[in-house]
Amino acid sequence: MNAIRKELELVSVTKRYGATVAVNAINHRFQPGGYACLLGPSGCGKSSTLRMIAGHETVSDGSILLGGSDISHLPPAKRGTAMMFQNYALFPHLSVAENVAFSQKMRGVDRQERLKKAGEMLELVDLSALSDRLPDQLSGGQQQRVALARALITRPDVLLLDEPLSALDPFLRIRMRGELRKLQRELGISFIHVTHGQDEALALADEIVVMNNAVIEQAGSARDVFNAPTTAFVAQFIGGHNVIALPGGHFAIRTDAVAIGQAGAGNLQGNILGVEYQGAHVSVATMIAGDQEINALVPETEFFENPLNPGDQVGLTWDDANLHKLTA
Repeated sequence: MNAIRKELELVSVTKRYGATVAVNAINHRFQPGGYACLLGPSGCGKSSTLRMIAGHETVSDGSILLGGSDISHLPPAKRGTAMMFQNYALFPHLSVAENVAFSQKMRGVDRQERLKKAGEMLELVDLSALSDRLPDQLSGGQQQRVALARALITRPDVLLLDEPLSALDPFLRIRMRGELRKLQRELGISFIHVTHGQDEALALADEIVVMNNAVIEQAGSARDVFNAPTTAFVAQFIGGHNVIALPGGHFAIRTDAVAIGQAGAGNLQGNILGVEYQGAHVSVATMIAGDQEINALVPETEFFENPLNPGDQVGLTWDDANLHKLTA
C-alpha cells in the first residue's frame, strides 16, 4: 500500500489526567512495516499511548514523530495514522460500502469515486459480496473486517488497533489473528495493536512492548521477550515462566523446563497443589518451602505414565543453564 515505510518514534511521551500519570516519559522506536503489540494489564498506559499516537488524546509532554516529523499536535486525520476501535463503531444505518467510504465522504470525495475506493478495500478484506448489507446483518468477524477496511481506506502509514479481537469468541479470535497477520504482511505498513492477551501478542507480533505502571518494562522480539524476560513482572505476565528466589537473586525458568520426579530427588522439594489437563500437556502446580509456587508443564504421555495427585510430595529438577537471571 505504501512504497515508503515511515518510522514511528515516541520521545519522552507523557500523559497526565490531573494528578494521575497514565504514561510516564516513554521512549520507543517502532520497527517500520512491522507488527507491534503493546501488552500489559489494565491501567498500565497502553491504551492511552495508542490514543495519543492516534490524536484522540493530547500529549502532556514529549513528542510523537512519524517519518521524522512531529505529529503530536496534528488532528487525527492529518497524522498519517488510522485507528480501528475496540467496538468497531460502525454506523448502523449505513451499508457496509457506505461505512467504509464514510471518511472519503467527509473529505468531499464524490460518491462514485469514494464507493470505488470502498470496493477496493472490501475486496482486500474479502467482503465484496456483502457491500450492500447493514452492520447488524453481519457476524462479529465480518463487522471487524468492515472496520479494518474503513480504517485502511485512508491509506495510513500506521494502523492502530485497540483490542480488536476482544469482542470475538475464542475460535473466531484465533482465526482473525491469522487474517490480521496476513493482511499486515500484504500491506507492508506498521500495525500497532493493544492487547492484554499474552497468547495474542506472541502469535501476532514481530515486536512486543510490555507496559506496566505507566512505563515500558521491556521491548523486543516476541521470542526475546518470552525467552529472556528482564524483570519478574515480565516473566510472570508473559506467562509460561516461574520466578524463583535462589542464592544470587531471582531467576526465571520456563515451566516446560521444570521436570517432576520422586520426592527426595531434584533441586527442590514440593507438594502438588493442583493438576490441570491441557491437551498436549498437563500443568502441575507445586508449593515449595517458603510458600513459593512453582509450575511444571509436563507432556501428556509422560504425565499419565506416572500420574500425580494433589498432596503428593515430589522433587523438582531443572538444568541450571535454563535459569535466566532477572534484573528486578
